[in-house]
Amino acid sequence: MHTEVININKNECTICQVETCLTFNPFVAHLKERIATEKTLKSEFYRYVLGRFEHDICIDLDMRPSDAEKYREMLELIYSILTPPIANEKELYWALSTPVPDKIFFSTEAFYDFHSSHHSNLYALNVPKNEMFSDRQKRFIYNLILERMYGFSSAIKNEMLFSYEDPETGLSRYFNIQTDPRFVEIELMGELPELSFDTIEPYLHSNTSLDLIEQVLPLNNFKFTGFSIITLTDVTLTHALESIRTELVNHSANEEEQYAHVIRSLKTLAESPGIEFGLMPFLTINNEPIFDNDECSKSVLLEAAKEFNLAEETFDAVVDDYNQNPRPIFFNSITDDKIEKFPFLQVLKQAGIKSYGIFPVYYNKKNVGIMEVFSYKEIVFYEKLLSKLQATIPLIAQLLQNSIDQFEARIAGVIKHKFTSLQPSVQWKFNEVAWNYLKEKRKKKKNQEIETVSFSHVYPLFGAVDIRNSTVERNSALQEDLKSLLTILIDTLRHLDEHIHLSLTGKLVSKCEEWLERVSGYITTNDELMLDTFLHNEVNPFLEHFRNNYPAEREIIGRYFDAMNEETGASFEHRRGLETSMQLINTSINQYLEQAQTEVQESFPCYFEKFRTDGVEYDIYIGQSIAPQRVFDTLYLKNIRLWQLRSMAEIARMTNELSEQLSRPLQTTHLIFIHSNPIDISFRNDERRFDVEGAYNIRYEIIKKRIDKVLIAGTFERLTQPGKIAMVYFNPTEAAEYDEYIRYLQVQGYLLDDLEYLELEELQGVSGLKALRVGVNYQLPLLTN
Repeated sequence: MHTEVININKNECTICQVETCLTFNPFVAHLKERIATEKTLKSEFYRYVLGRFEHDICIDLDMRPSDAEKYREMLELIYSILTPPIANEKELYWALSTPVPDKIFFSTEAFYDFHSSHHSNLYALNVPKNEMFSDRQKRFIYNLILERMYGFSSAIKNEMLFSYEDPETGLSRYFNIQTDPRFVEIELMGELPELSFDTIEPYLHSNTSLDLIEQVLPLNNFKFTGFSIITLTDVTLTHALESIRTELVNHSANEEEQYAHVIRSLKTLAESPGIEFGLMPFLTINNEPIFDNDECSKSVLLEAAKEFNLAEETFDAVVDDYNQNPRPIFFNSITDDKIEKFPFLQVLKQAGIKSYGIFPVYYNKKNVGIMEVFSYKEIVFYEKLLSKLQATIPLIAQLLQNSIDQFEARIAGVIKHKFTSLQPSVQWKFNEVAWNYLKEKRKKKKNQEIETVSFSHVYPLFGAVDIRNSTVERNSALQEDLKSLLTILIDTLRHLDEHIHLSLTGKLVSKCEEWLERVSGYITTNDELMLDTFLHNEVNPFLEHFRNNYPAEREIIGRYFDAMNEETGASFEHRRGLETSMQLINTSINQYLEQAQTEVQESFPCYFEKFRTDGVEYDIYIGQSIAPQRVFDTLYLKNIRLWQLRSMAEIARMTNELSEQLSRPLQTTHLIFIHSNPIDISFRNDERRFDVEGAYNIRYEIIKKRIDKVLIAGTFERLTQPGKIAMVYFNPTEAAEYDEYIRYLQVQGYLLDDLEYLELEELQGVSGLKALRVGVNYQLPLLTN
């Protein structure tokens, strides 16, 4: 035991905040109470200790910390009573301090050594940032006064959590330092100030400022006598487990940070710097394991395999093996005979890992992944380590399951975003209808039908970006490919005719030449089918015979069959180029609209649905019924109309700039249909999309589908032209509104000063259509969202 005085706070030179007196009186009073109530042999020991105090020293003595050595025997008797008999002072962190913890005057060897070695490296974890020692001391004083004098118990306990980095292992360790004030008495000097619970309630439940409590309770009214007991407990293992639990509910952290934090906690738990950990969730698509190096990058096995481009093969081997036989596996050393049995160990050995172990991790009886334990040194996985890790398995299982859930949520999000019509702006309505359906279903109604999801009185906006002359371009690409194929075929047949004399070969050449002349003109779908039949029924079997039986001719015949390969063959080159070009245009438009519509949704929620044609068409619906919790005004309609016109100009400039990247020259046209009257829409369950309701509303849908090829009245000129935006309307007030938008965008540089007012030809069942048409300024630098 040590009687050297230890200053609890080395860095602050401060005095106690309240008058104190170091005395044994409270302890002696405690002994007398225990003697009166104790029925076991302990009472004899208590009488002996009490006798020593009463005989050897004056109980009312005011002792100074520096005089502790004089009373060593008495202090050891206190230690004997207050600690377990079998406690070892070399392992027990225990000490006595002044009534208000300021100076320690008696301590076990373990406490003294720890404080001497590590005190300067201790960091308080559960106290407000930058709080001074004097403030912590004052909180201790006030907590005790409120509890003893007023009966108000604070939620802030007399304990602190400290961490320090162990210099031997480099790992963090955690200690709980608790102050026991049971042998501290408070003497009142003067009258006790009146104090209501409402006044000090904020102080009792949080680490708030001390200003309030200092005003109502001056410390010069009190005196603390006796001594405090300080115990220090190693809570490293408990803290590591709690840290993992906390991280699991920390939804603000990303997955990578979570995994790194959990792995650090596992290393702390292991208490060995040489032991490392890895974690790998088992992700599946359609119940089949899938490999994703980003998702599985916390696995040391896959990280090692990645260095040798074997990550996917290694993953497949481990997952296949574990699905068949999940069990813990430990390799204290990685030897050649073990590699022969478990080939995946080879990449670990090459990475310098010498010890490796796997824990299968289960969640609800399902194997959700593995936890890896490894080292770059040969080690033995002792039972003590395994028992520690066993306590973490349920937490690790939850972490891996969270990763699986998040992965599935991302997949579901992509499906919902890219493949279904359901959007956040209308999700609430589907939720209501689904809930009503479930409620009615519980009533066990037979043949219960789900109600139709509908929105009334919404304003429609329609836009179309079309690839000009896409049908003509397809026919042209087809012709060029067929001519290329027939030319290769004729050359092949003529070569065969020179080496293998068959009259049939000349006949096929003649027929191919007829087809070459035929496809050089206009080709119909029937012509294409007939040519395909001719090639597959007559030409291909003929050439296959010579390829299989005349080795010398295989190479020349192989060129023909290679040309027929859809992915790489010369006879599909122009069609592939056309599809690639069209896909680039459509993908660029889709990506633009996905990003740009965020601006619209922020002003007022709307339903936005795109359709893939030879270009991209979209419908937008906006109105009060879409967002009943917000107040709709026509200003939001005007805002989205202006956005639509500006976005069309930006799309036109974007597709124009793509022309240099296209293998075939393609142009786009841009069309807007203006409809000022609101309509009703409902969700068609069979088609999984919204459609218009009612006869009048259907007229809107009919017009929308017919105007893409409408002509200007009295001419053969199409309304839609590359480099221009066409706006079809009925009402002159609509034209006036869009005239303002056009002039504004002309000033902004989006549009050219060439606005046209046009009359359109009558369509079947539709008359009175008019249009505005304006050119797009291609010289304005392309903006990005």
